[in-house]
Formats: sequence, C-alpha cells, structure tokens
Amino acid sequence: MKPRISVVINTLNEEKNLSFALRSVQPWADEIVVVDMYSTDRTVEVARKFGAQVHFNRGPGFNYAPRAFAVNQASSEWILVVDADELIPVALSHDLRRVAESSETDVVLIPRTNYMLGGVIRYTGCGATQDSQVRFFRKGSVVASSLAHQDFKPVTGARVKMLPYRGDNAIVHFTYVDSQQFIERLNRYTSIEAMQGFERGERITPLGALVKAAKHFGARYILWRGFQDGWRGLYLSLFYAFYKIVMAAKLQELTVRRPEQIESWYRQEAEGILKTYCESQSAAAS
Repeated sequence: MKPRISVVINTLNEEKNLSFALRSVQPWADEIVVVDMYSTDRTVEVARKFGAQVHFNRGPGFNYAPRAFAVNQASSEWILVVDADELIPVALSHDLRRVAESSETDVVLIPRTNYMLGGVIRYTGCGATQDSQVRFFRKGSVVASSLAHQDFKPVTGARVKMLPYRGDNAIVHFTYVDSQQFIERLNRYTSIEAMQGFERGERITPLGALVKAAKHFGARYILWRGFQDGWRGLYLSLFYAFYKIVMAAKLQELTVRRPEQIESWYRQEAEGILKTYCESQSAAAS
C-alpha cells in the first residue's frame, strides 16, 4: 500500500495566496490540514472550499506559525509543510511520492525558487539550492519549533536526503513584492528574533553587529554571487545585512529598558520640564 502524505499549511490572513497553494496539492495529497491563527479575512472559507481540515491555534504569542501544533494535526506517515505563499509543481509532487515509497529516507531537503522584488532570484543566498528547506519528512523524524527561521530540525539518527534540483522540482515561493513589504516583514521578524535571542541569553555589541552585518553582505553579494541577480541582488544583500543590524539593535534595547519603561521615563521627563517651565513663569510674574 502506498504511504499516505499529509500537506500542512499555517495561515494568517492569507485569502489572496492560499488558493494557489491548495490547488497545487489538492490533486495528489491524501490529506490537507490548515492551521489558522484566527484570520479576519476569507482564509478559512477558502481552505474549506478545497476540502482542507481546518484547526485553530493562536500561535506562540508573537505572530509566528505554531509549527509543532500544526504537524501534530496530520494523520499520515509523511508530512509536507507548505506556506500559503508557496506552491508545489507537478514534478516536485512526483519526486516526493517516489521518496515516500522508497523507504530509504526520513527527512528531505527541498530546493526553493524565490520570487522577490518582482523577479526570480537565482543567487544572493536565495537561489533554489541555496535556500533548500526541511519540509518533507516522516512524522516523528523532525523537531518542530516556533523559533524564527528555524522551523524544523531532523532528530538524531534521521536519514536526511537533499533532493537534487532539476529546474522544475522546487517549491515555488512568491514573496516580497517590493522593498516596502520586505522592510515591514523585516521589522516584524527582527522583533521576534531579538526577543527569542534575549530569552536565550544572547548578547551582541554594536561593533559585533557591524562586523556580522558586513560579513553577511559579503556572503550574499560575493560568495553567493548576488551580483549576478543585478540590482535586486545588491539591494537584497544590503537589506539582509541591515536585518542583522536591526535585530542587534532590538536585542541591545531589551538589555536596557522595555518600551513601556522608556515611555514612562519620557513622561516623567516631560513633567519635569513642564514643572520647571511653570515655576519660571510664576517667578517672572511675581
């Protein structure tokens, strides 16, 4: 008997994207599970239209997908995790079915083709093989987490396979339509990473942040040949380097005062300045 495959998708207000992801897996998936973080648009309606099981979970509390909960809702031996802004080409679905039937692998690294800033990115650390993702695995062979950009980690002893990229067998990822969207998400994810890093006891100096950002730019633009992606490669390399700076700045801020503490201090300072002003006005009048 052929092994069953469940497709798991986490969603939050993905009405515009979700149907593409669902249409790409509905013809061959044995089960589709959507875990929604209480969307306020038509996301749930779209999911049910395509026959998906819908479960609800608010996530870890900082607008990040509840990966472990989502995986646990799947009933099949094999699980494919797809984001709402991705789709699975036919060639990839055939490859995954063959892997599941071979019984030689537990975890599969899948190439991913990224569309960014209105174009296909082939280098810059975002090329198909450069951005391979742990997304297909036997249930129980990975540890799922809600750590930013560290969703799935193979367990000790798991047999890991890198799926060879042939040009048509990669996850297709539609993201960052423009710089504004990139910066908006950068702001959200750096806040998540800074808080998680702070809770783990991570610290970084301003000089350390600058060095880390410079190395990251060099890796993306030179080592990973971002220059071959033209102007997109340059700006993406700069944006990702800036990501490191912003994350470090937010981590530094958490070691000093929280925003609510700073706001309270600002109010105290304002009251002090106004008190001095009032006293000087009173003295002048007398």
